Amino acid sequence: MSARSLRRDLAIGLGAGLTVLWILAMLGATLILREELGEVYDSLMEETADRLLPFMGAEDIADLPPRAEVLLTWALHDAEGMRFSDDADPADFAPDPPEGFSTARDQRHFVRRSGGRVLDIASPLQERREALREVMTALILPALALLPLCLWGIVWFTNRRLRPVADLSTEVAGRSPGDLQALTTPALPAELLPVRDEMNRLMADLSEALAAERAFSANAAHELRTPIAATLAHVQLLRDAADGPLRDRADKAEGELKRVTRLAEKLLQLARAEHAGFVSGPVDVAPILQLVARDFGMSPEIPAAPVVLRIDPDAFAILARNLIENAVHHGRNAEIRLQADGTLVVANDGPVVPPGALAHLTRRFERAGARNAGSGLGLAIVAAVAGNAGFDLTLRSPRQGSVQGFEAIVGPKGGQGAGTLRR
Repeated sequence: MSARSLRRDLAIGLGAGLTVLWILAMLGATLILREELGEVYDSLMEETADRLLPFMGAEDIADLPPRAEVLLTWALHDAEGMRFSDDADPADFAPDPPEGFSTARDQRHFVRRSGGRVLDIASPLQERREALREVMTALILPALALLPLCLWGIVWFTNRRLRPVADLSTEVAGRSPGDLQALTTPALPAELLPVRDEMNRLMADLSEALAAERAFSANAAHELRTPIAATLAHVQLLRDAADGPLRDRADKAEGELKRVTRLAEKLLQLARAEHAGFVSGPVDVAPILQLVARDFGMSPEIPAAPVVLRIDPDAFAILARNLIENAVHHGRNAEIRLQADGTLVVANDGPVVPPGALAHLTRRFERAGARNAGSGLGLAIVAAVAGNAGFDLTLRSPRQGSVQGFEAIVGPKGGQGAGTLRR
């Protein structure tokens, strides 16, 4: 289930709320206007009756206005019978209407009695409905024209006020896994400040925990070097003085001690790789790669022009050594290639690493099933150096263009290994 958008929910909620309130306001305005128009028309009918009734005693009422401007008609009940105004429909008037206001046959009536005469003023309700419709049209049409502008304003205002949320999200998403510095997103609203402060507190705690772990690993590895070296020297002396089975055991002990020495060195490299930043001034890494590869008796494929990267030279040497060592120990026909854009490709023709194991090779002490080969820290060191140097690391198995082997690609973002850490 995908996450709901707060921006969308706010825009839709506020827009729907505004629309509903607008509709209710129009309905309320319609009811009020209908009542007010009814009162105005009734008042006009009453006033018309009061003004016409004194003239109704004349012998000749032909000069009386046959019809008012507001479509009023009348009927007069007296001793001579019933007389009607021009255009009056006799069917609209009752022979004995009740005094006051009443409604019949879609007509509004007002009856006034005086001196034996009864004046019945009639006004068509259709006229009132038309007047109400015209007034409401004059109100609704401008409101309808402004409603989209109001909805757009809600969307714009919502996006503007939620921009700090996007800025905070962008700052968090732009952090590398090892960057635990405090967040500094400016202009955050009061509601988001506790979120940022709690995230900063959490990252500070994580930074302290990671620093303690790295310090422990580095100190432990450093402290182990001297006693391991001393023990190795004693074992070598014992081996030289021993014969037969004892010498064989001394050889095995010497091998294990050398393995422990290499493990201590790897732990020191890992502690440094996870703790230090390796971005530095431009440096030509081609001679460094040649020097490291020479230790393994290999000749890398290097461009003729200098390959300049912004990385600490020691860090690049650590990265290259661990990649080459991994390729040599876990396969055959190792190849090293440095591209002009600074991408380093190290591959071999070893067995294919299963996808499940490939996804975990940058974990500490992960050997992809080869429990007796290597320390399981080489690719973890490579991943740490690449991350702190701002490089990308890609692991493939089988290697590109083959059905077997393993390939590691590391280089600046945007090169062949562009993207986040991939496997």
